[in-house]
Amino acid sequence: MNLSYLDIGILIGYLILTIFIGFWISKRASQNMESYFLGGKTIPWFMLGLSNASGMFDISGTMWMVYLLFVYGLKSVWIPWLWPVFNQIFMMVYLSMWLRRSGVMTGAEWIRFRFGVGKGSEGSHIMVVIFALLNVIGFLAYGFIGIGKFAAIFLPWELSADPVWNANLYGLLLTAITTLYVVKGGMFSVVFTEVLQFVVMTIACVAVGIIAMVEVSPQMLQAAVPAGWGDIFFGWALDIDWSAQLAAANQKIAEDGYELFTIFFMMVLFKGYLQAGAGPNPNYDMQRVLSAKSPADAAKMSGIVNVVMLIPRYMLVAGLTVLALAHFIGDLHEMGPDVDFELILPMAMKGFLPSGLLGLLIAGLLAAFMSTYAATVNSAPAYIVNDIYKRYINPHASDKRLVGMSYLSSILVVIVGTAFGFLADSLNDLVQWIVSALYGGYTASNLLKWYWWRFNSQGYFWGMVSGIFIALFFVLPYGEIFALSPGASRLGDLLLWVDQMNPLNAFLYIFAGSMTTCLVLSYLTPHDDMEVLKKFYFKVRPWGFWKPVHAQLLAEYPNLEANRNAGRDMLNVIIGIAWQTALTATGIFLVIQDWTSLAITIAIVLGSTIWLKFQWYDRLRDYPTEVHGRQA
Repeated sequence: MNLSYLDIGILIGYLILTIFIGFWISKRASQNMESYFLGGKTIPWFMLGLSNASGMFDISGTMWMVYLLFVYGLKSVWIPWLWPVFNQIFMMVYLSMWLRRSGVMTGAEWIRFRFGVGKGSEGSHIMVVIFALLNVIGFLAYGFIGIGKFAAIFLPWELSADPVWNANLYGLLLTAITTLYVVKGGMFSVVFTEVLQFVVMTIACVAVGIIAMVEVSPQMLQAAVPAGWGDIFFGWALDIDWSAQLAAANQKIAEDGYELFTIFFMMVLFKGYLQAGAGPNPNYDMQRVLSAKSPADAAKMSGIVNVVMLIPRYMLVAGLTVLALAHFIGDLHEMGPDVDFELILPMAMKGFLPSGLLGLLIAGLLAAFMSTYAATVNSAPAYIVNDIYKRYINPHASDKRLVGMSYLSSILVVIVGTAFGFLADSLNDLVQWIVSALYGGYTASNLLKWYWWRFNSQGYFWGMVSGIFIALFFVLPYGEIFALSPGASRLGDLLLWVDQMNPLNAFLYIFAGSMTTCLVLSYLTPHDDMEVLKKFYFKVRPWGFWKPVHAQLLAEYPNLEANRNAGRDMLNVIIGIAWQTALTATGIFLVIQDWTSLAITIAIVLGSTIWLKFQWYDRLRDYPTEVHGRQA
C-alpha cells in the first residue's frame, strides 16, 4: 500500500518515541528485580489500568472482533466471553484484592504462599512456571501472526516477493523493535509506553468511528446485512442467513460451530464463570495486579480497564466493520469460498481514511500490537529468573546478574514464540486452542485453591498435570498425523472424533478429568501444613470453605471474623457483567446509529455504575479489620 510522506513520518516518529521512552526509563527499571518486574510497586493505579487496557487492546484480537461483528452482527458481543472477557469483573470485585494481599512477585511464588514447602508444593510451583511459559508462547505466536498480516498490507515496503514471507518478515521486524525496549526497560518502560500507546489508539478509534458514521447511513447498513444482524438477543439458533449477501459467511458460521447459539452461550457462560473464578492466568494481567501499590488500588486498576477500553475499542471495531459491509462485500465475493475474514480490518481502512489519520490509525494499531506483545514478554522472565534461576540455580545472584538474566530470558521466549507463530495456521485456530484447550487444564486446580481449605499441593500438582495432558490429547491433529479415514478402525474413528471436536466442547472433558484428579488426590493425601493455611487465610481472608482454618485462628484471635461477602460479591459480579456488556454494546450502537438501543445501553451503564459505586467501590478495603494491632 502506498502511504503519504505524512503517514510514513507519523509511523517513524511513533516508533522512535516508543524506543526512546523505553531506553530513557531503563535506568530506573534496572535497579533490582522488584523494579524490573513490578515497577517497584510505586506506579499509580490509574496508570496501571491504562497500561493494562492498552495491553488488552491487541491488533490480533481486534482483527478477530471485526470478523466476529461482520459475520455474527450484534450477537458477536457474547462471543468474546470465550476468553472470558468478564474475568476483569471478577478481578475488580474481589480477586485482585485477594491476589495483591499476598505481596508476592509471580503466580508461581504465590503457589508457595498458598501451599508452603514440600514435594507437592515444589511440583505445583514448577507446573505454574510451565503453564505460564506455555501461555506466554501462545500469546506471542498469536501476536506475531496478527502483526505480520496487518503490516504486510499497510506498510509500504515489500520485504519479500512471497506474500507469506513478506508478512513473516514484517512480524520479525516489529517483534524485534518491541523486544528491544521491553528487555531494556522492564515494567516501567512497558507501563509508560503503553500509556502513550493508549492515547494514540483512543484518538484513532474515535476518529474511525466518526468516519464510519458519516460514510455509512443506517439504511445503507441495513441493505448490506441479513435479517437479525442488528439484534443483540437470540433464540435457540443463531438465525442469520448470509446466502443472499455472502454465502462464505454461512460456511464460516458452520465451521465455528455456533449455529445453536443458546447451547453455545450456556457453555460459554458455564466455562467463563469457572475460569474467571479461578483468578488471572500467570500473564501480564497478574503482573499488573501484583504491581499495584495496595489491594484496593489493584481492584480499582481492574475496574478502570473496562471504562477506558471498551467504548473506544468497539467504536473502531464497529467503524471498520460497517465500512467493509457497505463497500467491500464485492471484494470478499471475489475471494470465493476461501474468504480470509481476518483481513476485513485492513481492507476497510484502505479507502476511507485521509492522509495523516491513516498514519495515526496504523500507528495506533501498531501500538496495540506492541503494548500487548510488550506486556506478554515482560511477564515471562519473572518466572524464568525469579522462579527457576534464582530459586534452583543461583540463589545468591546479585541484582545486576538477575536483571541481566531477565534480558536473556526475554529474548529466548520471543524466539520460541515467534517460531510457534510460523507454525500456526490462523488467528482463530490459536484463539480456540488458548481459550478452550490450554485454559481447560488450568481451571480446576486454580478454582479450588481459593475457596477450599482441604485442597492441597498434591491435588493442585496432579490436577494441573492431568489437565494439560488431557488438553494436549484434544488438540493434536490426529487426522493429519496418521492420515486417518472414517471407518478404518475403531481407534481411528475415535481419534477422528477427537480431532473434529469443537474446542469449547473439549473444555468440558478437560475440566472434568482435571477436577476429578484434584478431588481424588486431595482426599487421598494429608492436608497441607495448618500453619501455612492459617497464614494464607489470615492475610488474604477469602470466602468459601475455610471453617476449620478459621476455627484454629479463633484461639489466637477471638475477634477474627470470617469473610461473609460471597453473596454480595457474586451479585456485584452479575451487575458488573451487565455493566461491561452494556459498555461494549454502547460503542457499536453509537457507530451504527441505533439510537433506541444506544439509549437503553446508556441507561444500563448509568444504573449499574451507581450500584457499583455504593456496593463495591465504597466498600473497598486493603485488608480486613485489625485484630490485636495486626492486620488480619
